[in-house]
Amino acid sequence: MKRSKLLWQLFTVFFKVGLFTFGGGYAMISIIEDACVDRRGWITRDEMDELVVVAESTPGPIAINCATFVGARQGGLPGAIIGTLGMVLPSFLVIFAISRFLDRFLEIRAVASAFQGIKLAVSVLILDAGLRLLRRLPRKPLPLAILLVSLAVMLLVNFGALRLSSVVLMLAAAAVSLAVFAAQRRGEGKR
Repeated sequence: MKRSKLLWQLFTVFFKVGLFTFGGGYAMISIIEDACVDRRGWITRDEMDELVVVAESTPGPIAINCATFVGARQGGLPGAIIGTLGMVLPSFLVIFAISRFLDRFLEIRAVASAFQGIKLAVSVLILDAGLRLLRRLPRKPLPLAILLVSLAVMLLVNFGALRLSSVVLMLAAAAVSLAVFAAQRRGEGKR
């Protein structure tokens, strides 16, 4: 009985996140954190930070990866499946419904106006997620240096002076972090 209740909670939590959050995974991060860390304590804040990094680094949408991880952590394989299904199902149903009436749907003035407001709300949700992660960033030289260099490179990319894939930037940051980690481990081993 308790397991079925947990699976139902996983499904409903991620179904609500998937249904009421527009703008993709980054817009969902703060909502997932609120539901899974603050309200239910399914994962810790540190685990959430690590989850965002891992979910972004692995194939697939970040929100679905988060739902799968939290579901697996709480309910094993059935929890992973139920969490993922809860996150995916709302988008599928909405897209299916819209596709049936797409031409008429986009011509409705109220719908067009609503989407303009949604764009602004999504920007705020993404900014909120970024600021939450930034506040918890360790105040150490390496993470701050990687943050500042990444920010500078992304600004150059966005303003067109530099052509570089964000994947290359992520791989470079990972390589620098791994190299520093390996050097620190070797230094500890010599002591």
